[in-house]
Amino acid sequence: MLENLLERNRLWSRSRQDEEPGYFSRLASHQAPEFFWIGCSDSRVPANVVAGLDPGEVFVHRNVANVVHSSDLNLLSALEFAVETLKVREIIVCGHYGCGGVKAATEDLPHGLADHWLEPIRRQARYHARALDQHSDIEVRRDRLAELNVIEGVSRVAETPIMRRAWRAGAEIKIHGLIYSLKDGLLRDLECTIRRSDLPNSEERAS
Repeated sequence: MLENLLERNRLWSRSRQDEEPGYFSRLASHQAPEFFWIGCSDSRVPANVVAGLDPGEVFVHRNVANVVHSSDLNLLSALEFAVETLKVREIIVCGHYGCGGVKAATEDLPHGLADHWLEPIRRQARYHARALDQHSDIEVRRDRLAELNVIEGVSRVAETPIMRRAWRAGAEIKIHGLIYSLKDGLLRDLECTIRRSDLPNSEERAS
C-alpha cells in the first residue's frame, strides 16, 4: 500500500514537472497565498482542489467538522501566521453538506473525544432547534446545521484578538463563510462575510 502511494507520488511529480518546468523550485522558494482556509478534515474536501487553486495559493487548517474553538491553539497559531506573516486578505470558513462530524453531533451515541470537540455544533442545534425542526427530513436539518456551524465559525474568527488587532492596524481582511456540496462539487456563499468596516467605530479608532 505504501509503495503504491510513493509510486503515484513519483508519477505525479514527473508529470507536474513536464507540464510546468520549474514548478517545484518556484513553490520551494516562497509561499504567498491569497487565502487562509479553515475546513473540514473530510478527505473528500481538499481545499485547493475544490477551489481550483494551486497548493501555493491557499494556506490551510482543517479539523473535524471545521469547528472554530476559541481555545484551539493549533487553529489560532495558523490564523496568526496567515494574517501577520503571510498577509492573507481573504479568510474562508468552509463546511460541507453530508458532514460526518455534524451527523455525529446530532446522534445520541458515544463518539469518544469527538463528543467534546463537537459541543459547539450541539449548542447550535439546541439554539436553533425550533427552526431546524421545521424540516421533516433529518438530512436537510443536518445540512442546515452545517451551514449554521460555518456562520458561527465566521463570527468566532472575527472575535479573536488576532483579527481585532489586524483590523485596528488597518488590514483590509475579509472573513467569508462557504459550504461545499459533495453532490455537485460546487461551493456556495452563505453571505455572512465580516470585514473591517463591520467593526464598531470605537474599535476602529482604538490603537
